[in-house]
Amino acid sequence: MQPLQLFDPASSTYTYVLFDPATRDAVIIDPVDEQIERDLAVLRENDLRLQWTIETHAHADHITSAYLLAEHAGAKTAAPAGCGIATASKLLVHGDTLVFGGETLKALHTPGHTQGSMSFVWRDHVFTGDTLLINGCGRTDFQSGSSEAMYHSLTQILFALPDATTVWPGHDYQGRTHSSIGQEKAHNARVAGKTLQEFIAIMDALNLPKPRRIDEAVPANLSSGVRHDADAANLAVKSAEGYAGDISNTLAYAWWQAGDAVLVDVRTDAEREWVGQVPGAVSVAWKQWPGMAMNANFDAEIKSAAGGKKVLLLCRSGVRSVAAAKRATELGLQAYNILEGFEGDPDAEAHRGNKGGWRRAGLPWRQG
Repeated sequence: MQPLQLFDPASSTYTYVLFDPATRDAVIIDPVDEQIERDLAVLRENDLRLQWTIETHAHADHITSAYLLAEHAGAKTAAPAGCGIATASKLLVHGDTLVFGGETLKALHTPGHTQGSMSFVWRDHVFTGDTLLINGCGRTDFQSGSSEAMYHSLTQILFALPDATTVWPGHDYQGRTHSSIGQEKAHNARVAGKTLQEFIAIMDALNLPKPRRIDEAVPANLSSGVRHDADAANLAVKSAEGYAGDISNTLAYAWWQAGDAVLVDVRTDAEREWVGQVPGAVSVAWKQWPGMAMNANFDAEIKSAAGGKKVLLLCRSGVRSVAAAKRATELGLQAYNILEGFEGDPDAEAHRGNKGGWRRAGLPWRQG
């Protein structure tokens, strides 16, 4: 059985769809955001239920559509643990397997292009991302790359697979679609028959230009494809009500992880202990229910927490955070309300890319 191989001309990226013919459960490897409509059409036309979106690494030449596919197709997201993609539902380590129907996909840690890069084995196929390419390999000169690690990944991990294993690369720039382990082991121009020192010398002499989209792509891919330069649909929709705007939980997480904002949980200590909390969030309770104490300390605490950054306010369901955002704005802060809060409404339709609240979106949290 063959995978469905799809191609993005702008980045020469191959995307792969694998599925169980009996159950129609499917996974997609290295999807591209600009091809979201194509990929959704492929799923519909083949009557497939997408279970997982999978990254081979944090890409520098395109932005993944992982979070879009999670929103539109209900898929879970998976990524290598060593890549820092904290928004993924499952962080993979060497030897992990993903199940879709009666099929399994096995993760192989193959660092070199990046420290966390992975390849994936399915039946007698291997999807090598930017590790092993046809008659080549991925570059190792940026993003925690290592020529020594790449050599080990190629010669000790991938070349240990059976020679008949079909190689499906993450890119090709000459129209080639696939190869085999035996072919690459015998004829790959960069590594076949080369010592480690010879391989390092070859890689050091490449002198490749910086990827055109790296400054845009890498930060977005560390957030499963959520762009940090969000458009007006995500921001400032309630500026007339006295604060900077509403923001989706996924975009809030991206800003927070990028260091552009501080995340403030305005629930009470009791709520966080009972329901759950966000590790690393600053706790500044906003009390507005009848019989509760006035917010005597809120002003000083929120100004101290902000530290000159944007303030992202999170409550249980997205109500108190609006009032808190208004007050923070009055204090001169750039404050945003996180839509649907920590829990959200499980019966409500997803709003602006949210999945019914912070924890239902698969963002980091722990029980109190």
